[in-house]
Amino acid sequence: MPKDDTNLAEKEVDLFSLYAEDPERADQLVFGRVANADRRGFLKGAGLATMGAMLGASIPFHRNMPSGFIPEALATTPGVVAGKDGLSVLNDRPVNAETPPHLLDDAVTPTSRHFVRNNGIPPEEINPDTWELIIDGLVDNPMKLRIADLKSKFEVVTRQLVIECGGNGRVYFDPPAKGNQWTLGAVACAEWTGVRLGDVLKAAGIKNNVIYTAHEGADTHLSGKEGKLAISRGVPLNKALDPNNLIAFGMNGGPIHPMNGAPLRLVVPGWPGSCSQKWLRRVWLRDKVHDGPKMTGKAYRVPGYPVAPGTKVPKKDFKIIQAMPVKSLITTPQTGLKLTKGERALEVRGQAWAGDNTVAAVDISIDFGATWTRANLKNPANPYAWQQFSQTVRFPQAGYYEVWARATDDAGRMQPFAIAWNPKGYLNNSMHRVSVVVT
Repeated sequence: MPKDDTNLAEKEVDLFSLYAEDPERADQLVFGRVANADRRGFLKGAGLATMGAMLGASIPFHRNMPSGFIPEALATTPGVVAGKDGLSVLNDRPVNAETPPHLLDDAVTPTSRHFVRNNGIPPEEINPDTWELIIDGLVDNPMKLRIADLKSKFEVVTRQLVIECGGNGRVYFDPPAKGNQWTLGAVACAEWTGVRLGDVLKAAGIKNNVIYTAHEGADTHLSGKEGKLAISRGVPLNKALDPNNLIAFGMNGGPIHPMNGAPLRLVVPGWPGSCSQKWLRRVWLRDKVHDGPKMTGKAYRVPGYPVAPGTKVPKKDFKIIQAMPVKSLITTPQTGLKLTKGERALEVRGQAWAGDNTVAAVDISIDFGATWTRANLKNPANPYAWQQFSQTVRFPQAGYYEVWARATDDAGRMQPFAIAWNPKGYLNNSMHRVSVVVT
């Protein structure tokens, strides 16, 4: 039995590990189920929404489900999220799943391949017709808007925008950093449709003393405590007014996937994905830096200076992450490729992005960085879209090779070979490498 139930209720853990340890307690912690005398249980609201979201459908006879029970659809295919194709699930409570690099080859990431990063339990009711967004705080005209109001009162725009988790690449930190052990796939560039966040804030009337936004969603805290937010972050006002930030209600020409924040979310590209609040319910303006959950302490912060791996850094020396660093990802070939006898040429493709900047160049190496070849690089479809690169490389003889990609942004900042270590495992933009064996 878990030694500390209260602490466990606050943590992100794997659903199957919980059930293996103590199924009845797992029912209570994960799904809010309470077993009765005949060992049957029932699902409470938030827990039912979580299980239904994972299954992709409601459960009409959920009251008959026995204690310690995992639906067969999940038990036989662990790691599957409904409506997602090929994602690797890191944990189930909350659901977090990443996309293998070779499935990110599209210029626009399909909805089925967009990664999932949840901090709490998704809301049960996500009706777009009744969903309301509150804009308040330090504004002249507080507003309550439905999605139909957003569409009728503001210009609707569509943009290809990169969203990347601040902890993408954390698994490679040594010594390890706590948190979701993302490899490379907590990033995507979907096509989002919505209205400009700045247009809505201006319509509400921004008071002169505003310096920061605060965002709130409808997801609930893992502990189940009423009124406790799972995450509430914000951005400086000048970033909030960037015309590329969207209050989005559409994804790739259709509705937003429930696990990606349906029916309404923020998309604040170029900054950590945690700024892009999902299941958006409220945006309020403040005269100080927002201090909501995951804004204080060391959350989404890095030391203000370089540190050696394993260094203990005083909390006062951490600063909030803003723009994400320049980065590239090889999407073709998939690592571990074996070329058959006589094959020597290989097309290398991938994506590159650079936070608030654009990518100026991507270089490819097959000799462990001794020499580099400039790749062909496409312009972004619009600001904050990623840029596709490609180049054909030729291997001189049989053997083991690594293909390396290195991006440089328009400010001259280049991807490093080594990880710039920090205690929380953020901002890993070290060069991506894939292996190729030529037989």
